[in-house]
Order: sequence, then C-alpha cells, then structure tokens
Amino acid sequence: MGYNKILVIGNLGGAPEMRYTPEGKAVANFSVACNRRWHDKDNNLVEDTEWFRIVVWGKQAESCNQYLDKGRQVFIEGRISTHEYTDKDGVTRRQSEVIASAVHYLGSPKTEDAIPVDASGTSEEATENVRKAFAEAKKVQSNRKIVKKS
Repeated sequence: MGYNKILVIGNLGGAPEMRYTPEGKAVANFSVACNRRWHDKDNNLVEDTEWFRIVVWGKQAESCNQYLDKGRQVFIEGRISTHEYTDKDGVTRRQSEVIASAVHYLGSPKTEDAIPVDASGTSEEATENVRKAFAEAKKVQSNRKIVKKS
C-alpha cells in the first residue's frame, strides 16, 4: 500500500478556469507558484519558482472560481496524478497535476465580501491544518536517513 499526499502553499498564477463535465460536474483548474530563495556559494541571492497545476472538483471548484484570483495565496491538500497525452505534433507527453482534496484560502480575498476559508471549514480549522501540515513535513524530514555510498 502506498501513500500519495502533497501539500502546497503558494500564489495563484491566474484566475481559475471553470468548466462543467457533460454530466454536470464542476471542475476548476489553476496554477500555483511556490517561490524559494537561498544564497549560493558566492552569497548571491538565488530565486526559483516551482509551478503546480491544480484540479478541483465539485462545489469546492465553484467556490474557488468565485473567490480566487491571480496572486491569492492558497494552501492546497491533495494527491499527485500523472497522465499521458499526445500533443499537436504527435509526440506523447506526460503531465502531472495536483488533484485537490482541500483548498484553504490564505491572504487577502479578491472581494470585500466575507468568504469561507475552504468549502467546508473555518479560518481556525485552516490555521490548524497549516500547523499540522508543517508538523507533518518536519516529522518526515527528521525521519530521513542519509545513506553514504562507498
């Protein structure tokens, strides 16, 4: 048995793209940027951005479409899914995306209306989820073993 879970905190690269399946199920797609900074060996500041494609289904997709916009900070809980497709030149490609199980809104909303932090929770629950996520990440890091090859 395996465990596939990803936690992403970052900012939307653009407004969600919303559509409905032929069966009437809502789906929203958007990208989230995670920035990191560090100093290289010459003490120069280096910046890097990692982009994640996010897919959200159902009522939570409709909520994301209503309340999220470019630049909004979010905390995504989900799983990685990879699929193959053939591009316009006939080349087979692979693409990974995060299938969100929860989307927590952080930072400022795009409107002045009061909004939920996620489709089913409160802001206190979201804060607690972020704390748990960081604790879980630290636990995983501390359990890593470094193996030296000889």
